[in-house]
Amino acid sequence: MELRDVMRSTPATRDFTDEPVSDEELHALLDVARFAPSGGNRQGWQVIVLKDPEVRRRIRDLYVLSWREYMAHVNKGLVAFAPIDNGRWNGPAVDLEQARNTPAPMPFADHLHEVPVLLVLVVELAALAVLDNGLDRQSIVGGGSVYPFGHNILLAARDAGLGGVMTTALARQEPAVKELLGIPDGFAIAGLLALGHPAKEVTKLRRDPVEAFTTVDRFDGRPFP
Repeated sequence: MELRDVMRSTPATRDFTDEPVSDEELHALLDVARFAPSGGNRQGWQVIVLKDPEVRRRIRDLYVLSWREYMAHVNKGLVAFAPIDNGRWNGPAVDLEQARNTPAPMPFADHLHEVPVLLVLVVELAALAVLDNGLDRQSIVGGGSVYPFGHNILLAARDAGLGGVMTTALARQEPAVKELLGIPDGFAIAGLLALGHPAKEVTKLRRDPVEAFTTVDRFDGRPFP
C-alpha cells in the first residue's frame, strides 16, 4: 500500500479471525518497525512475544482487571486516570477495588488469550530522555522514545494486510506482569499489541479536520490555514 493510504486507513482493530500469523510474518513487521525514531537513537524498547497458552491466559486475567477499572471511569463519564487537576493526578476518581470486582464484559478483553499475536512492549526507563520531569504536571514526553516504534508495528501490520491495536491498559497491572514475564527493575510496561487478520476490513476513519486542532502563532490563534 501507499504510505498515505496506510496512514489514513489504520484503525484500532480488536476483532480478528482465527487465521494464524507466522513467525516469519511477525519478524518481517518488527524488522520494518525497528527503524522508528527514539531519543538519542537509544532504541530502549524490548518486545516479548507471548506464545505459552498459560501465560496468555494469565495476561488476559490481568488485562480484564485493568479493563474493569477503565470501565468504572467510563460509567461515571470520566476519562480513565486522566490528570484532571490542572494536569496533575491526585488519586483514583473511582473505587478501584470495587471496580476490579465488577464484571465489565468485552469480547476483546475476555478473549485476549485467543488473539493470534500478542506482544508486550517494554521500555528501559534509563534510556528515556524525560525532559518534562519536574514540571508541575503529569509527565508525558518520555513516551516519545517508544510509542513511534509501537505505531510503526501497527502501520507495518496494515501494510501487510493485518490489523492490530496498541493498548496501555496492562500497565495498571505492571508489578504482576513484570513478575510473570521476568521483567527486571528499571523497565516498564509501555503497552500491549494485539495483531492478526481483521474480521472486518475498515477503510474509512473519522477524525477531526486539521482546522479543528491547528492554530497560528498562539493556542488561541486563528485556525490554520
